[in-house]
Amino acid sequence: MLIVQNIRLSRILRNTWQVDLIMIFSCTAAYLLRTFLFRHHFEVPAIIPTVLGTAIAFFVGFNNNQSYDRWWEARKIWGGLVNDSRSWARSVTCYLSQNDMSDAEFEAIKIKMVRRHIAFLYALKANLRGATDETYHLYLDKQEDVESNLHKNVPNAILGLQSCDLEMLSQKGMIDGFRFMEMNQLIVKFCDGMGMSERIKNTVFPTTYNYFTKIFIWLFVVSLTLVISQYAGLASIFLGWLVGFVYVSTQINGMSLINPFENNATAIPLNQITRGIEINLLEMIGATNIPDPVLPINEEYVL
Repeated sequence: MLIVQNIRLSRILRNTWQVDLIMIFSCTAAYLLRTFLFRHHFEVPAIIPTVLGTAIAFFVGFNNNQSYDRWWEARKIWGGLVNDSRSWARSVTCYLSQNDMSDAEFEAIKIKMVRRHIAFLYALKANLRGATDETYHLYLDKQEDVESNLHKNVPNAILGLQSCDLEMLSQKGMIDGFRFMEMNQLIVKFCDGMGMSERIKNTVFPTTYNYFTKIFIWLFVVSLTLVISQYAGLASIFLGWLVGFVYVSTQINGMSLINPFENNATAIPLNQITRGIEINLLEMIGATNIPDPVLPINEEYVL
């Protein structure tokens, strides 16, 4: 996620240089066609780029709105996971009764359930990014690690382990019925957050919108250059590119938000969010080996 107010020129050029070259080539070709061919036969009506520009504005606006909706929904989902994760750790550390369990066993079960939730978050992050992240193995004991890796959906398997332990605590009378329901509801919320995140990741943004927007922008740039070349001459190449750059950069900006869980500068900062939860939960169980927060890269963005 970008955290600066002003975007560096290098980032803009890195994202648009290929499209810029195509537009400059197209504007040059349009200028040459009009100068050496069309001018002797007919002039392109100015209404054509006017209508195309209006249509493109609607397409780009729709694409950007839908892309931002996907990004913001993903951010709200993980914001909810942050709050619910803290509530889970607080419930585990404060609401359980020791009964006849020894002090060592009582502390061990609480620490295990909190650490297991950290494993769930890291496993979910790895699934959403389609990347290999071994961090979650560190928070599972050997048997749980082997058992959860037998499942295709590791975070879902980890939630199953949490539910089994919660039921065990209820049967031993270490948690009353009301608190059992509250803690079980937190597990349901974790499952909901996982499912909503997977829905966003697995739902492909309609390809036709992105495809036709690119085609219409190209037609707009060509027709605009054909029209203004009769007034601006050779400068129409630059002017055509300049106007086209506004549309293209706006469209690229929206498309960069389509996949909010990708490991790039415009996606939501899963690394930072997960590490923040990890630090909070480890502090709540009195851990000493606590990792450092995730810092911005080049003071520009966080992952």
